[in-house]
Amino acid sequence: MPATSPLDLFGIDRLLTDEEIAIRDTVRRFCDDKIRPHIADWFETATIPARDLAKELGAMGLLGMHLDGYGCAGTNSTAYGLACLELEAADSGIRSLVSVQGSLAMYAIHRFGSEEQKRQWLPPMATGEAIGCFGLTEADFGSDPGGMRSRAVRDGSDWVLDGTKMWITNGSIADVAIVWARTDKGIRGFVVPADTAGFSAPEIRQKMSLRASVTSELVLEGVRLPDSAMLPDAHGLGGPLGCLSEARFGIVFGALGAARDCLETAIVYAETRRVFDKPLSAYQLTQAKLADMTVELGKGMLLALHLGRLKDDGVIRPEQVSVGKLNNVREAIAIARECRTILGANGVTLEYPVMRHANNLESVLTYEGTSEVHQLVIGQALTGQSAFR
Repeated sequence: MPATSPLDLFGIDRLLTDEEIAIRDTVRRFCDDKIRPHIADWFETATIPARDLAKELGAMGLLGMHLDGYGCAGTNSTAYGLACLELEAADSGIRSLVSVQGSLAMYAIHRFGSEEQKRQWLPPMATGEAIGCFGLTEADFGSDPGGMRSRAVRDGSDWVLDGTKMWITNGSIADVAIVWARTDKGIRGFVVPADTAGFSAPEIRQKMSLRASVTSELVLEGVRLPDSAMLPDAHGLGGPLGCLSEARFGIVFGALGAARDCLETAIVYAETRRVFDKPLSAYQLTQAKLADMTVELGKGMLLALHLGRLKDDGVIRPEQVSVGKLNNVREAIAIARECRTILGANGVTLEYPVMRHANNLESVLTYEGTSEVHQLVIGQALTGQSAFR
């Protein structure tokens, strides 16, 4: 750790409650003890003990932590954001595991599910005994989910689902999938147990990003479900898009964790690396880089906290989440790349976390809405004109 953490310059702790600080510090210690000693190996081998980690994360109350009831911790949104920040400071893949579990799969059931669905799935998901995934994106329909080809057709009192989903975090290890499909009355969501006949989730390999994360394809071939499997309160695209906005909020904080870890690494490296008989940190160009990155990190953190308070007050709007996701991920990846220049050739190795974070942030830049999508969301809010079509 550097002598002065970059965020100390912004007095961030004065903006947090004692409970929020306690949650943040607990997650940080967990990552120091359980994640950081192993993450480089997990990234290199593209393996992760996801089920074991899920149970440990569940025991800490981090899965669906901002949801109420059914075994969930019921913390405020800002505390959840701070937890995401610390998890992503360890690795984006770890934060993705928690985000998809809590803010996509669990949130979909909590917000749109029946009481029976909530009682069946949320308690074991909160403890990590059951893992969930969220099937919306398809190979040809990412930014335009409304064009999905997956279909659900009535057959008597049942539904029969056919289709494929791509880039699904937790898919191959999931016990339950929230799958969105087109019906004759619009897009609807379904709770699909992973052991249902016709359902499979082959893992996607050869990734250069999010390697310490399970990414899968979902294949549904004649998957027969009872009518009770449908999420009763989700109608049209508003359902899945509402879930995505929930998950994007965690990214607003999470991306800053990756950026902070890169920046703190670069500061310590620059203080210990000697170039032309003095520390690299003593050169004006290095200090200018560190100062500029610190300013952007701090601005992003202040934005994230402001959005957290808006969410806690129940007044946050989707376009405001888009502002946070666009700015903070864009600045985080710029910080990661700049830090790599300070570390020189050492920056491309797994001995240091910088290139790993940079690679992961390439995925974070794309998923949950690309930068271009969020620019258009903000543009529509400013002008009242939709430029999507």
